[in-house]
Amino acid sequence: MRILVVVKQVPDSRASLSVLADGSGLDKAGVRFVCNPFDEFAAEQAVQLREKRSDVDEIVAVTIGPAEALQTLRTTLAMGADRGIQIVVDESVMFDELYLARAIAAAVTRDEQGYDLVLCGKQGIDNDAGDLGPALAEYLGLPHIGAIVELVVNESGDRANAKRQIEGGLEVVETGLPVLLTCEKGLVEPRYPSLPNIMKAKKKPVETVDAKTLPGMAEAAPRATFIGLSPPPAREACTIIEGTPEEMAKELVRVLREEAKVI
Repeated sequence: MRILVVVKQVPDSRASLSVLADGSGLDKAGVRFVCNPFDEFAAEQAVQLREKRSDVDEIVAVTIGPAEALQTLRTTLAMGADRGIQIVVDESVMFDELYLARAIAAAVTRDEQGYDLVLCGKQGIDNDAGDLGPALAEYLGLPHIGAIVELVVNESGDRANAKRQIEGGLEVVETGLPVLLTCEKGLVEPRYPSLPNIMKAKKKPVETVDAKTLPGMAEAAPRATFIGLSPPPAREACTIIEGTPEEMAKELVRVLREEAKVI
């Protein structure tokens, strides 16, 4: 069994972000970038499958983004992936997940052996989009099950049961392999790579390719045009109403009627 894990570099969710003055992107000064948390679930699931099974021959991690996304790839290698593929694209297309999916498909289909299992995060926390996984499944011609919280692969390695959280319960989907699965929080608990594994990851092979050099990508234009980023408008100052509950209720009604004019 060969497993492909798709990972993406995103800003740390705890970072304070600001937009460049010309709106061309984020101001990266002092911002820490990390592996997309949902992609970490995918990487951990792949590694746990190999730890439990003897038929997992290789785990390949692929990332697409700017050149500095190599660090995210190295993190996945430290978690247990065997080798990596780094696809470099201009940051202006980073918000077009259909283009990114097409580039990833073009990169991984050069390998004639193919993959039995493709694992992605259900969404990226940077633009909060979840198009990449389903679009990649379409380009690879694979069935897709989204936002799984449990995965069981049978002993022969040709079928899998996946559970998805739905309103009021769990949905169980059975599928044959190969298949693409997007991973939800709760599937597994990602490990922290040990220092020895971090050092070993620096020596694991990583292939770096320019997206434009991949088959069929030279003439492929992004489907969406990146215009720019802008920060949200500043919030207006709030009014604090003090007093007893009765006084506050009376004052609130007055403000809504006389000042806000909403009642």
